[in-house]
Amino acid sequence: MTGTTPLTTALERHATTITRLSSQISSYYTSRLPYRIFHGSTNSTRPPTQKGTNTKFVDISSLNNVLSVDRATKTALVEPNVPMDKLVEATLPHGLVPPIVMEFPGITAGGGFAGTAGESSSFRHGFFDDTVREVEMVLGNGEVVKIRNPDLERAAGKTGEVEKGDLFRGAAGAVGTLGTTTLLEVQLMEAKKFVKTEYKRANSVAEAIRMVREETQKGENDYVDGILFSKDHGVVVTGKLVNEAPADAKPQTFSGAWDPWFYLHCQEKTLSSQSATDYVPLAEYLFRYDRGGFWVGAAAFQYFSWVPFTRFTRWFLDDFLHTRMMYRALHGSGESARFVVQDIAMPFETSEEFIEYTSSSLGIWPLWLCPLKRRAPPTFHPHTTRPGTDAADQSKQDDMMLNIGVWGWGPDKPQEFVDKNIELENKVHELGGMKWFYAHTYYEQEKFWKMYGGREWYDALRKKYHAEHLPTVWDKIHVDADKAGKKQRHWLLAKKPIGGFYGIWKSIQSKDYFLHRKAEWKWKGE
Repeated sequence: MTGTTPLTTALERHATTITRLSSQISSYYTSRLPYRIFHGSTNSTRPPTQKGTNTKFVDISSLNNVLSVDRATKTALVEPNVPMDKLVEATLPHGLVPPIVMEFPGITAGGGFAGTAGESSSFRHGFFDDTVREVEMVLGNGEVVKIRNPDLERAAGKTGEVEKGDLFRGAAGAVGTLGTTTLLEVQLMEAKKFVKTEYKRANSVAEAIRMVREETQKGENDYVDGILFSKDHGVVVTGKLVNEAPADAKPQTFSGAWDPWFYLHCQEKTLSSQSATDYVPLAEYLFRYDRGGFWVGAAAFQYFSWVPFTRFTRWFLDDFLHTRMMYRALHGSGESARFVVQDIAMPFETSEEFIEYTSSSLGIWPLWLCPLKRRAPPTFHPHTTRPGTDAADQSKQDDMMLNIGVWGWGPDKPQEFVDKNIELENKVHELGGMKWFYAHTYYEQEKFWKMYGGREWYDALRKKYHAEHLPTVWDKIHVDADKAGKKQRHWLLAKKPIGGFYGIWKSIQSKDYFLHRKAEWKWKGE
């Protein structure tokens, strides 16, 4: 008697779900009705579109399983709503890990493909979609297709055109406007037990930028990023995968409630020393920024100003200070309407000038520095233009760029907040940079499409793959500046601390704090 394997059962369940989604999407196509995807979670700071409105939704929230991990091929079959922590928990027992792991545990594989996901290993491996070997999508007319990554196919020595390869590259970063991602085959690599983590102090902005670039050129580095605490204190962090730690080196963890927040640990390590070294368990390193959300969690203490920012209060309030809970609270409280959360890709040559601008205009510190491989257009991933060059001349462009994370309080008044964000957008464009799409985006249509090489290439893909009735990228990410500038929050939520407490209540309702309490990836010792 032949039994049914777990993989067969998982694939059958997945196929049943896809048949239902295909039928639903096909019916919308017949009626030429636009629709949006409901994932069940978000890591965006844009104002959300709510279910229950007249907008049609396709619910894919049940697609949240790792179907298989194959040790022989070093791949994982992953549904789009699988968050990074669950993916890592599934692969590590096989001695494998994704080359790109987004630093927030709740960011999903599908979000990494349809959005832009670049992390501290991206100087070597590119964006998350660069590590996806194949993607299954439901097109706008309900047709189900599987598409291979044309770049990985060429790297494997295959010649000729990859069928629908243009769709793979176009859909990556296009926020779901060319079809619905329903399954990903993710490339994996050998995991090791620890990350040898080195902290190197920089004493100026220029020195930090130069050091980041130099570290990317060292073959032994697997991870490179940096933090600027001020104009005269930066830390460049490098990571090397290793299996052994010195006998006298106690593993440094960041997931425990009494553990330090990673950014504070970096700062303390370099206050009186030019360098320091830790041995960090791999998963602890991958999610090192979860507690405190880099340093955004410190803003909660600024909001509740009577609560001291101490190790004790961070321990006591730990359940509320993980990224999943903070996203819930940020949206629930309405404070996202006055919080600047922007990731900016800049040419290395103009990064110092941009940081001078953020310092004088926004006064936001710390800043995150993360080097990334640059993707040549056409693409909706951010791509930079070196000063004094023609954006269309790719031979003059750098193969690397620097992501600068700008996260902090903006102006209280809605119109001033909008004006400051538009000013930032203009400065980024002036200096040859581009923004990530997850944040508030105010570009007018004409300027937006010009930045991305015109819309002809995109419209051709929409027509070819039956997506013309769907919202465009601009439709999905654009925030109307006039409306946003006049929008007033409910008077009760705008009143401190009521709005903040309401946001906390909404985060408690989600019960997301259980996800970290029960996380299997946390270091439990040898």
